[in-house]
Amino acid sequence: QITTVSGNEFLLQSDVDFIILDWFHAIKNAIDRLPKEQRITSRNLEFKIRRSSSIELLNNLDTESKEPKPEHRKSLIFRLNYSASDTNDRNRVKSRLKKFISRRPSLKSLQEKGLIKDQIFGSHLHMVCEHEKSTVPKFVRLCINAVEKRGLDVDGIYRVSGNLATIQKLRFVVNQEEKLNLDDSQWEDIHVVTGALKMFFRELPEPLFPYCLFEQFVEAIKIQDNATRIKGIRSLVKKLPRPNYDTMKILFEHLQKIAAKESVNLMSTQSLGIVFGPTLLRPEKETGNMAVHMLYQNQIVELMLSEYSKIFSSEED
Repeated sequence: QITTVSGNEFLLQSDVDFIILDWFHAIKNAIDRLPKEQRITSRNLEFKIRRSSSIELLNNLDTESKEPKPEHRKSLIFRLNYSASDTNDRNRVKSRLKKFISRRPSLKSLQEKGLIKDQIFGSHLHMVCEHEKSTVPKFVRLCINAVEKRGLDVDGIYRVSGNLATIQKLRFVVNQEEKLNLDDSQWEDIHVVTGALKMFFRELPEPLFPYCLFEQFVEAIKIQDNATRIKGIRSLVKKLPRPNYDTMKILFEHLQKIAAKESVNLMSTQSLGIVFGPTLLRPEKETGNMAVHMLYQNQIVELMLSEYSKIFSSEED
């Protein structure tokens, strides 16, 4: 509580001692900066700090002093310069934030305690695979199985868009629940399943074809000689991390089955290249060559579908 010489009283409260001390010093410094004829000298001030959560500033004037009480002293409390105090406050806030951030539990520890569930959509491919202890995400396998079970003959499969609201609902279910039944009636529209699968690949922080190999794939597809071009693409595919390679292999094997039904579903390798090219590979930073890149993206997917057996074959197979 602060009582001024004019009789005005102000109550400042805080449970933090160092904040109270800052207020005390700010007020005292402001008074000290006043012209001598306008301020109360330190001899006429008595400061008392109590152990409670507040500080009382008691101003006892010398009873013998005949000094007049100017009217402007009523607003004395509001004439404080807080610049120094503000700087200290900012530094204090920064320090507290640093301590808060450093003491926050890690994402891994929260996941281990079950407080945060691992997300499927929007996570890195290798992280999803590590969590599931596999090299191909379970959701990808489920979608492929569902499409091959009831979607190979559907006109425009993968080209036709499903209901976005239902796709988002499926996305939410996948991220929140461990068990998923794509045979449930709410997912009966196969275009919802294909839309969700495309969304999964589109939302990967790094696409199925890693950024570091994008330009190399583009250069390989530019090769004129077909045999050399296939060999170049195959060599790059072999460089992929295991989750990328295994997921790519099962996906392209599936898309081959789609293309084999072209006479019924009207989806050729070229059509599938147009659909999946920009979804599966893209440059890390978009440039003015977006249209050119899109053409190469489509051609890479189309070639890999047409020459699947050559590109994915290996001695281990």
